[in-house]
Amino acid sequence: MTEHSVEQQYEAQLQGSSDGAGIRAYILHRAKPHLPPWLCAGGVGLAGALGSTRWADSAAAGVGLTLTAVALTGVTWWAGRTTGVQRRLHSAITVAAGSAWLTGACLAGPATAPLGDLYLMGAPMLALSWNLRMILRRNVDGGGAAGGGGGTDKGLLEKIGLARAQIGATTVEPNRVTAKMALEPGEQTNEDVSKSLPRLASALDLPISALRYMPSPDSARRGELVVVPEDMLTHVMEWDEPTQVGASIAEPLVLGRYDDGAPLQVWLPGDPGTKRNSTHLLIAGMSGSGKGETALNVMLEILSRRDVLLWVSDPKMFQDFRALLPGMDWAAEGGSDTEVMVEAIKAVIPARTRWLGAHGYRQWIPEAAVRQNDPAHSCRPTGACGCPGMPFLVTWMEEAANTLRALGDDTFTGIAQEARSAGVSLVVSLQRPSYDQMSTSTRASLPSVIALGCDPRDEGFSLPDTVIDAGAHPGAWSNRRPGYCYLVSPGVPEDRYPSPGRTFAIPQTATPTIEALAAWAQHNGAVADPVTAGAASRVAGHAYTGRPAPGTTPAPAPAVQEDDDMELDGLLVDPEDTGIDPDADLPDDHPGDDTPLWQDTGHKPTPDQARELFARALDDFESERRMVVGPKDFMDWCDRHNLSRPWVSARLKEAAMEGRLEPTSATGRWRIVPSLAAA
Repeated sequence: MTEHSVEQQYEAQLQGSSDGAGIRAYILHRAKPHLPPWLCAGGVGLAGALGSTRWADSAAAGVGLTLTAVALTGVTWWAGRTTGVQRRLHSAITVAAGSAWLTGACLAGPATAPLGDLYLMGAPMLALSWNLRMILRRNVDGGGAAGGGGGTDKGLLEKIGLARAQIGATTVEPNRVTAKMALEPGEQTNEDVSKSLPRLASALDLPISALRYMPSPDSARRGELVVVPEDMLTHVMEWDEPTQVGASIAEPLVLGRYDDGAPLQVWLPGDPGTKRNSTHLLIAGMSGSGKGETALNVMLEILSRRDVLLWVSDPKMFQDFRALLPGMDWAAEGGSDTEVMVEAIKAVIPARTRWLGAHGYRQWIPEAAVRQNDPAHSCRPTGACGCPGMPFLVTWMEEAANTLRALGDDTFTGIAQEARSAGVSLVVSLQRPSYDQMSTSTRASLPSVIALGCDPRDEGFSLPDTVIDAGAHPGAWSNRRPGYCYLVSPGVPEDRYPSPGRTFAIPQTATPTIEALAAWAQHNGAVADPVTAGAASRVAGHAYTGRPAPGTTPAPAPAVQEDDDMELDGLLVDPEDTGIDPDADLPDDHPGDDTPLWQDTGHKPTPDQARELFARALDDFESERRMVVGPKDFMDWCDRHNLSRPWVSARLKEAAMEGRLEPTSATGRWRIVPSLAAA
């Protein structure tokens, strides 16, 4: 396979040297592969001449030479059983002819008629036949040689059940060999090659992941066989720093490398110029497969870009991503906070598509993230509108199985189906994307996937069948190869889909760099545009605060002020109340009390009083940023005020009719409409 590169070196040498030495070197190089048959022919002639001086007219030598010739011919026929029929027959005829002439020459002399004439005619003919065979094996025109020429390829393909397949033009790259294959018409299909890959890997003594087959989209019997002999992924590459700090999110996110050393990279926004679609991303892998570290690689690349917002929900309380919190525009720790975020995402999608459409964008592109001073992208009939730009938005659902169990398996379906045109990318990370956790509609709407090690039975949940048939098998890794993965995504060449890669390992020593990147994102990253921030605030209220603007810090909570005449002596007691008997009965409610008695616990309020208590409870939830509630959230409140759960359910429906609540996708859960929006 390296012959072509050697030829190029000699041809360059010939062109660079005009003397006779360069010409002789080139001719010798081209003649070398064809010399062995001629050397053998000369050797047989010399052996016949020498043998005649010792065994001439010897009957015993004649018997021995005859038996030797028959045995050598038989051994040749037996040894060629694993090769093609043509090669086996050609070899046996050559050995039989040469050994027969040698026997006659040793007994009667090489010049004795007709032995001399037979040698002069037969030896060049046999040598030329092998030269022609070698020329045909080179397959200059790219046609298949395995089926017609025999040789090693033929024997190997016979072993794996593809004897009539043909190997065509071969491309040799560093640690990667690509060979075109043509199968027997009407007898073999591309599916036969896919099924034969494990046997081929065994024959080549390589792991299954080192082989992959890419069927041609235009033929059912043609494709490309890719062999990567050395697993470069065994050498761990540690993360050092982001690849493009300050670049656009439209540039590729580099996460690691493939087994041949090429960069492992993914794009989230689309590109109208290259016809690449925007995408959502699924990160799937069993426990211990490196899913958390892979997610950290993706987040680090996202936060290093200038025109993107990152919203993250993590039920694990940001155990792996705590250092990145300053750079995130919104972080939710699961539960009701995630419910609010999901509802906010649903609300920002139509708001963003409306803005993009008004400014002439069919999809999000980097130009949409800057102030709109171009009249061609204006929401006004004439002239530039000067509207602030709209950053790309990445919404990340970490350990999404937790959210799907709480909100339903189709929670993300609407988001996944509608968000791409709004410049919103959904990233879903979970261990097992099976259909009992995620609806088929949601899974079908996540076109990109980083498939890490998994149970062999779960491969079909992560990867398309065509990629598995081409040789991708994440089940072979399980959790023994953290970070090993397959990447399927728009922008990635399809012949890369079955190629394994490995994400960067992030060492503990990288923590200062990660913290510095989060600080950079906090002060230099994108700030939420008014459209996105407004839509989120109308749904989430105080639960969405956004990332602080560059150069500012969040305002601290106000401190509790104490009166100067209050002293701390056991209990806080006003000096005027020191004569009160604590065991005396409390007086009845009267207009002078600061707090009506019906608001205290243990007293059953009237219907009107109960409604006022309920309204105040909703205000309390909103101030606590608990924007999604249900009857279970009022259990303790009901006990304190002697009210029943059915009464609360009725009040929730009543509040929804009044516009204070809105139903969510989860049965029995209601979203609090912020007070200003409700008003």
